[in-house]
Amino acid sequence: MGRLFLPGFEGEALVSCIKELVKLDQQWIPTSDGFSLYLRPTAIATDSALGLADPKKAKIFVFSCPVGPYYAEGFKPIKLLADDVNVRAWPGGVGAAKVGGNYGPTIAPQMAAAKYGASQVLWLYPNDDDLFVTEVGAMNVFFVIESKSGGTELITAPLDGTILPGVTRRCILELARESGEMIVSERDLGMKEIVEASKEGRLLEAFGAGTAAVVAPIKTIMFQGEDINLPTGEVIGPTAQAMWDRITDIQYGRVEHEWSVIVD
Repeated sequence: MGRLFLPGFEGEALVSCIKELVKLDQQWIPTSDGFSLYLRPTAIATDSALGLADPKKAKIFVFSCPVGPYYAEGFKPIKLLADDVNVRAWPGGVGAAKVGGNYGPTIAPQMAAAKYGASQVLWLYPNDDDLFVTEVGAMNVFFVIESKSGGTELITAPLDGTILPGVTRRCILELARESGEMIVSERDLGMKEIVEASKEGRLLEAFGAGTAAVVAPIKTIMFQGEDINLPTGEVIGPTAQAMWDRITDIQYGRVEHEWSVIVD
């Protein structure tokens, strides 16, 4: 809302309203793992005029909808098409904001990717003689690579203004750093490094991370006519599985955690 210069709001008041909404819609809450009551806060300007100016009035509302697994395939590894033609966001743009303008232009590339059997587009950004990984579909994306000097690194793109600072992204970074099991990096990752790591057997895992999917394991990346196959294949990798388990345990209340908001 700040990026679009919409009027502000009181966060705690909105949380209280969402709690009341959940109480009203409690019969719609699914009970099986992988299913949830999806809550989507939304804001629109409501000035009684057409024009391009800072809005003086706005409406905040929250969609409430029971949902199942994010992908039609269910909780199965997906295939991506690495798009080296279209670009999702640019430096100086609004890639870091949750605005509709980021998503409308992605529909045509997504439909093109589906013709190749891909579930989503892996968005890239050209830099010098390489293509940097940014996001996958509407999610952040993580790669697990064994470094040449030893050790395992969990990598996601840095928040440079083109990347959405997703809450699931932040959760995974914090949980991974707490575990101390691997190097956790927010850095640029180019397709050249991914291809090299794959050929050398050092590319271990890749998965998307988002509010609806939580984690979405990746099995294949189609890139410039070649398939980059992840060694995890048709099963979820250990890192993605660990993140799924820890985050959903928190979400379903199986463990107490400071991230949970209790509705009473």
